[in-house]
Amino acid sequence: MPKRTLSVLLVFLLTVLCGARFTTDRPAAASIAEFDLLLTGGRIVDGTGNPWFTADLAIKDGRIADIGRIDPARAAKTVNVQGLVVAPGFIDVHTHIEGGITELPGAENFLRMGVTSVVTGNCGSSALNLADWFGRLEKLGTGINIAALIGHNTVRRAGMNGDFDRPPTTEELQKMRDLVAQAMRDGAVGLSTGLEYIPGTYGKTDEIAELAKVAAQYGGLYATHMRDEGEFVEKSIRESIEIGALAGCPVEISHFKVSSKKRWGASAETIKLVESARARGQQVTVDQYLYPAGSTGIGILFPSWVFDGGAEKTKERLNNPDTRARVRRELIAKANEQGFSDFAFAFVANHSANQSFNGKNIAEITRLTKQKADAEAQAEQVIEMQLAGGAQMVLHKMSEQDVERIFRQPFTMIASDAGVADPASASIPHPRGFGNNARVLGVYVREKKLVGLEEAVRKMTSLPAGVFKLWERGLLRPGMAADIVVFDEKTVADRATFEQPKQFPVGIDYVLVNGQLVIERGTHNGAKPGQMLRKQAGKPVVDTPRGR
Repeated sequence: MPKRTLSVLLVFLLTVLCGARFTTDRPAAASIAEFDLLLTGGRIVDGTGNPWFTADLAIKDGRIADIGRIDPARAAKTVNVQGLVVAPGFIDVHTHIEGGITELPGAENFLRMGVTSVVTGNCGSSALNLADWFGRLEKLGTGINIAALIGHNTVRRAGMNGDFDRPPTTEELQKMRDLVAQAMRDGAVGLSTGLEYIPGTYGKTDEIAELAKVAAQYGGLYATHMRDEGEFVEKSIRESIEIGALAGCPVEISHFKVSSKKRWGASAETIKLVESARARGQQVTVDQYLYPAGSTGIGILFPSWVFDGGAEKTKERLNNPDTRARVRRELIAKANEQGFSDFAFAFVANHSANQSFNGKNIAEITRLTKQKADAEAQAEQVIEMQLAGGAQMVLHKMSEQDVERIFRQPFTMIASDAGVADPASASIPHPRGFGNNARVLGVYVREKKLVGLEEAVRKMTSLPAGVFKLWERGLLRPGMAADIVVFDEKTVADRATFEQPKQFPVGIDYVLVNGQLVIERGTHNGAKPGQMLRKQAGKPVVDTPRGR
């Protein structure tokens, strides 16, 4: 073969090989390899918000060992990621995994979105004995890293005797303090509240501040689902900020939104409240999911007094004709106050008593069951569903304009407010549990161009890591834990919709947790290298007088 022809052929073969994405294993050299894994040729978006750069990334013993130009011969395994973005694994700071992680420890719906670490125990509900809970999960093994808050609702139930619609006694408040302190010693990252839910809604500002002080003494923060996210959202934000000031701890406002049609556009004012607090030197951050609809239990539609005293008292009230009529009136009034003439905004995600309701809104269900759909009949349908065991709902109460305005803020993190989901179940959940992070990259970065790629990655990595003090994660730096997501910025997209939510995103090729591949070429391999991210609380901080 002529030398010229041979040279051309060699150049062609090298070009093909360099352009291809492939994985190379070197089992013979594994025992002497300097690195366990090498990602070559990727565009490094390191989590700081700085511009991307091209480099190889080496991993050894679950940590990032080196970033730069690295000889592939030094690694036992090489993955060519040329043309793809290499970023820190995403950190989802608002999840509810307690109910599903033991059944589905692989947590595939999070991993397929590029999420490698989650914070759970939100909205005031958590495991009470975190030491035991963490221990059981470590024995089980999980696909993701897990940090946890201690929930105010959980602590209030355990610390108070009798009815909850009252302030705690001195003894009860001390017991609640002790429970928070124990949870912080066991590794909690802070205290959470769910002030729209029983029994947290009965807690006053001073009570919550006293418990937040305990979390602050151990270096924790205060994360809150506020009392109201619609008509009185500004008042709720002010209370959240006040609690942080009284307790001397950072404030994280959960699923920051305007959840009332009458108040659409109010995000311009709610953002100013956060900006003002930060300008005064107070650490306040927020998180959001990138959809104009929320999801929670059907009980959120009711006035809170209905649930006082527990399930039996609630059942008794709803079965009393006079009280039931009052509840119907107040259900309608509450919807009207938020700008809705009926309950067509409320869709059923899962109603165990009748799963044919799943995916339909209350107006549609009422037509099917009662052959009418006036507001009174719909309110009666809501009561019947609550009595039949309740339901998980998807509530279309927000505006896209508010979602976008909140997303642009530099103090906004990305969080799904989702749990571990079973794609095979009959439920029709909120799509945020399958598409949230991919939606950020595909819709809000690539299509709408609301922020740049590097800023969006920062919101999902170093910002949450800093706020929750997960110091070993959120950045691509030598020595950091090798939690990494590799995606194609040109094709990454969410496929989950409100009608068909159980669809995994596309364009996320590889995900590594603690240096181990769990998503390979877009497929979950079942690995469970996750760790419990216990906060190293140590001894409480003792306040000392400051000189003037």
